[in-house]
Amino acid sequence: MVTAKKWGSSIGVIIPREIVQKQNIKEGDEIVISIFKKGDLSDTFGTLKTKLTGQQLKDLSRRDWESSSDRKFRKG
Repeated sequence: MVTAKKWGSSIGVIIPREIVQKQNIKEGDEIVISIFKKGDLSDTFGTLKTKLTGQQLKDLSRRDWESSSDRKFRKG
């Protein structure tokens, strides 16, 4: 998860180092970013045709957003 910050008259985000390293992103690379505002995604997930539950889809979408330290903390 990242936090949007004001950057001039725009809003910007910083891609966490773990994601940059995992995806081997370099300066100048063209990337595609899907943006979901944190909160209840049940309306979005209710329209998808899948065998996964809404909770499973939420967990799957959040998996790569967490840093390695977040995952260690969550595991206990």
